[in-house]
Amino acid sequence: MKTARLENMVKGWFVGNFEPSLYRTNDVEVAVKKYCAGAYETAHLHKIATEITVVTLGKIRMNGVEYHEGDIIVMEPGETTDFEALTDAENVVVKIPGANNDKYIVED
Repeated sequence: MKTARLENMVKGWFVGNFEPSLYRTNDVEVAVKKYCAGAYETAHLHKIATEITVVTLGKIRMNGVEYHEGDIIVMEPGETTDFEALTDAENVVVKIPGANNDKYIVED
């Protein structure tokens, strides 16, 4: 049996091909990500991975659309998104497949 604390994981990522990881694999990446209101991530895309975001707490905005607790957003490879936490928020994020170095910042 393995145990860990989420706060000891890098940016909430705990499954995937990185350290630390509770389950090391290239098949998938999983994170629980916590954000303070106002947190922002610039527009980016993934060329390989599909990214699934489940809003578990709070309110966020992606691509100008507001999402709330219980909403699930699926971004396919090549689709661009940005991210803003409109309130304190928590998301579960799954990337399939796990693809290291597959985040590409989109320049305006």
